[in-house]
Amino acid sequence: MRPSGRNLSEMRPISIETGVTKHAEGSCLIKVGDTHVLCTATIEDRAPSFLKGSGLGWVTAEYGMLPRATNSRNRREAAAGKQSGRTQEIQRLIGRSLRAGVDRVAFGERQIVVDCDVIQADGGTRCASITGGWVALRLAVNKLLKAGLITSDPLVDHVAAVSCGIYAGQAVCDLDYAEDSEAGTDGNFIMTGSRKLIEVQMSAEGATFSRDQMNQLMDLAEAGIDALVAAQKAAVA
Repeated sequence: MRPSGRNLSEMRPISIETGVTKHAEGSCLIKVGDTHVLCTATIEDRAPSFLKGSGLGWVTAEYGMLPRATNSRNRREAAAGKQSGRTQEIQRLIGRSLRAGVDRVAFGERQIVVDCDVIQADGGTRCASITGGWVALRLAVNKLLKAGLITSDPLVDHVAAVSCGIYAGQAVCDLDYAEDSEAGTDGNFIMTGSRKLIEVQMSAEGATFSRDQMNQLMDLAEAGIDALVAAQKAAVA
């Protein structure tokens, strides 16, 4: 039995509310169970300097957790004077995941920055950030299309992410914190809406895993991605 009482393949409730901030070109509040992330997308009229003159666009991301997103207060990284290695790794993951669903030629020589701020954490914050980040990106791109600043849609597919792992010897989908902290194997699966893999992060946390177990997790992840993409479609419809 999972701590939440969910079935092995059952996702937590998914909610995506759009247009939650006044100024950002695209924004949403994504809730995956008790993990809540505010995602905003900002359009910048120029690409990074390393792309100057290339005609290519860029998508990048920043990630952070509010001090009381967790059970105890975490010091703000700005107060510490530097980002943690975990934060840097996650925001790079978000950026390259979102770029995998973008035609950077159609995008034009501009940049969109996606900010993902974790309001409340209960496992899977990077996955929720990627899933919600795509929605914010979609809304920002819609504004570019509506304004005639780009002529073709640069978003070639949905991008979403889900965590799966081995908990109490069984393959389970969409780990919450209680499961994540005790999982023998933990994996993050980032895919397109057509189930093409972008990135898989898997590691044995306390026990090794077999090829058969990895295949079970892949099957669970595909079903989870389908549910997340359906939520994305409903949010931007």
